[in-house]
Amino acid sequence: MEELKVKIAGEIAISQNPGATMRKWREVFNISQTELSEFLKISPSTISDYEGNRRKSPGIGVLNRFVNAIFEIDEKRGGEFIKRMKEAEKSPQEYFEVYNFQKGLPGPELARVLDAKCVACEGRLAELTVFGATILDSLKVILELPYDSFVKIYSTTSQRALLFTRVETGRSPLVAVRVSPIKPSLIILHGIEIVDKLAIKIAESEGIPLLATKMPMDDVRKAFKQLS
Repeated sequence: MEELKVKIAGEIAISQNPGATMRKWREVFNISQTELSEFLKISPSTISDYEGNRRKSPGIGVLNRFVNAIFEIDEKRGGEFIKRMKEAEKSPQEYFEVYNFQKGLPGPELARVLDAKCVACEGRLAELTVFGATILDSLKVILELPYDSFVKIYSTTSQRALLFTRVETGRSPLVAVRVSPIKPSLIILHGIEIVDKLAIKIAESEGIPLLATKMPMDDVRKAFKQLS
């Protein structure tokens, strides 16, 4: 657990926007400003000032308190998020590529960055904030990835986009997501002309925005790296 704490504290410390990075991790842990401020016994406005970079960059003492607080709050809830982070460290990376963004990105902005078209749940897309993306080879994941490892594609949070490559109709990836115990914030199908009607129906049934893009994969990876 200490390694995970150091990793998060280090990311905040070296970030060009430490306030946004603090906010990202607070939101990834699903902790409100009010809950965090009550735990730390400080005002919500102080949390807001740090996250908005209206206070000077947090020192070691502030970072230690912040990181310890989000971990302790998660432990009081059962420690599920911490368990998931530990599992993510052991993910079989040969099946997928994980990108964790520096800060939350609105769903429509991610669609714009990827030059993607929304084909299902467009209204829901406008409400989303995503904190990362995972690129998956759809054939390899569906045919070879052990079912008990599927959850690892979500890395530190399910509030992320899953981008499936080598897609023919989009049906298989949507079926795989439908039976998964954890759902992503949104799904992106790469290199596809016409999305299968059943895939669209599943996305609408699950309430998951479905995007389609033909942007070259080198450009997709470049975009994700710039966001990470």
